[in-house]
Amino acid sequence: MNPRTRLWLLAAGGAGLAALLVAACLDLPSFGGRRHPYGERAVHASLSRYAANTVASVNFDQRAYDTFGEMTILFAAVLGCVVLLRQTRDEHRARPQPAEVAGPVRGYALIVLPVALLTGLYVIAHGQLSPGGGFQGGVVAATALHLLYLGADYRALERIRPVALFEIGDALAASAYLVLGLAGVLAGTAFLANTLLPYGTFNTLSSGGTVPLLNAAIGMEVACAVVVLLANFLDQAVTIEEESGS
Repeated sequence: MNPRTRLWLLAAGGAGLAALLVAACLDLPSFGGRRHPYGERAVHASLSRYAANTVASVNFDQRAYDTFGEMTILFAAVLGCVVLLRQTRDEHRARPQPAEVAGPVRGYALIVLPVALLTGLYVIAHGQLSPGGGFQGGVVAATALHLLYLGADYRALERIRPVALFEIGDALAASAYLVLGLAGVLAGTAFLANTLLPYGTFNTLSSGGTVPLLNAAIGMEVACAVVVLLANFLDQAVTIEEESGS
């Protein structure tokens, strides 16, 4: 295919996409009004399934399939980084040297670490009840572990962060989300349909049907993925060195 033909195909595709976007924008509700049909429908659907947090209901019920795609993107991105940053034949792993950390920094990091970790787990567990959820809580929990790197040294971080286990956790969490979706298909409804479990009592941890389970799966996947991602970057910066003469 010559460059001229490719340009014509690009122009045709761009014109079609532009026409669709214009048609969609013309059909949007007016901006700045007090009433919004999408918001009203989202809130109604959230309350009908006893999910107190409408955002969590949207993410893990009304558009749970989109969230599955976002999780898959993160999983693929981390997998790509693991492949690109893996130790090669002309590299070796050196033992990281002990770091000298100022006393106030060490004390602050060791005090904040458990608080930050519990905060992340709390945000994950209460995702269907209050602002936050699996994505936010997973990032908080994963980065909390790395406070040990700031407050001690890299060897201390390695002892509490077995990368192989977090890689397994990442895969299991992504698989759990998929299995919950397929369970709806096997039950005769639809992929990721929130019809498998009772909706429970409003504003409790067990409310929302499958929303808290999908939220927990996302929290575990994000936390494990961030740990694995940071582990590979830190290994390159701290422990992996090129062989002499390579």
